Amino acid sequence: MAAVHTTDGPVERSKQFNLFFLTWPIFLEVFLFMLMGIADTFMLSAISDNAVSGVGAANQYLVIAILILEVIGNGASIVVAQYIGSRKLIEAAKISAHAVTLNLLVGLVISVTFVFFGDRMLERLNLTGDILVFAQSYLMIVGGGIFLQAIINSLAAIVRVHGFTKAAMLVSLGMNVIHIAGNYALIFGHFGLPEMGVQGAAISSVGSRAIAVLIFLWLLYRVTEVRIELKYYLTLSKEYVAKILKIGIPSAMEQVMYHTCQTIFLFYATYLGAEALAARQYAANISMFIYLFAIAIGMGTSIIVGRLVGGNRQDEAYQRVWKSLRWAIGATLVMVAVIILLRKQLMGLFTVDPEIIRLGANVLLLSIVLETGRTFNIVLINSLRAAGDAKYPLWIGMFSMVAMSLPLGYWFVFKLDLGLAGIWLAIAADEWLRAVIMYFRWKSRAWEKHSLVKQDYKEQSIGA
Repeated sequence: MAAVHTTDGPVERSKQFNLFFLTWPIFLEVFLFMLMGIADTFMLSAISDNAVSGVGAANQYLVIAILILEVIGNGASIVVAQYIGSRKLIEAAKISAHAVTLNLLVGLVISVTFVFFGDRMLERLNLTGDILVFAQSYLMIVGGGIFLQAIINSLAAIVRVHGFTKAAMLVSLGMNVIHIAGNYALIFGHFGLPEMGVQGAAISSVGSRAIAVLIFLWLLYRVTEVRIELKYYLTLSKEYVAKILKIGIPSAMEQVMYHTCQTIFLFYATYLGAEALAARQYAANISMFIYLFAIAIGMGTSIIVGRLVGGNRQDEAYQRVWKSLRWAIGATLVMVAVIILLRKQLMGLFTVDPEIIRLGANVLLLSIVLETGRTFNIVLINSLRAAGDAKYPLWIGMFSMVAMSLPLGYWFVFKLDLGLAGIWLAIAADEWLRAVIMYFRWKSRAWEKHSLVKQDYKEQSIGA
């Protein structure tokens, strides 16, 4: 008989369906994750703007790699949420173990790819001089250790979907403290350690992730109601793997496609000069704080929707998403107003170059157009995936992102000479087109037929 932990009472169960209870730790966790990137950018800006540009270019590939790793993490979290909602806890435990094993294998393949082919990949971005050298150094180290992020993706997703978003946040807090302390010591050569610059930031990033893996593994065995046995990691079920991939592959492909488009937009920016490239990186870092609330609300809502759909409570899921969307839009508008008012001061935190500040401040003005559309997509697409409807956003994205926004961006940047603003406007056009389509998709309730758990309405025997 499998060991079962049934300490949750009615109050704890109700908290797991409370958006605020789920969302505020996710908000802090995502904020802390973003802070890791900001910390690198801010500290490296003390070395040179070229160091920032090089790390930013390397991160384009690293972000795509992390999104590929989310094939397993995201897919498993949604499948686990629906099985928990239906109280099929043994299956939920097995799927959790599958996610860890599969993501580790994929992560190792990606790490090897970066180590042996990373230099060639960066050369294709039209990088030269110091920017290329910095990018290659950073990608070799962080990319080589990306398998650690693979494990973190799976473990963190499983911990969150069990309702323990606060615990996941605390791990992220610890990881960030270690990362920032490591940056201080290794970038600038404090505490008797060598001054390593960009390499120091990379080593600090990998080291903090290694520690986080150990803590998340410990947490996994604290939060699951059915203990995960060793054999669950080693014996893979075709049925469970298929369900994970049914959600994970379309979800990750859509995200990879989005960030591939961002990489192409980065390629466009390289033709606008070093100042434009640096301004793009700084403005992108600042913009992350605008949609931070939307990400937290979207992730929290997806956990609730997955549980509700798994428990055959589609009407509640339908209403929950509209409430979440209203909160997300309100929070985004407040953040947009703050960023626009303080845009020059915020850019000044990263650089003293007046041209870079001017370029970055100008594109931040367009946040009111871009970020409102992005907020709709973050909440609605996360909810569609949680309901099992993951393919639809992918098909729409293929048209909107690839067939529309890339040519539009090229036209804006190189034909109309709009510079960085052209890139921002092209991304905004894509976000709004998809936002409108996703709005009507959720309203149609076509997602209801995509549930991953068969509704047999029978009580599950945990010891069966």
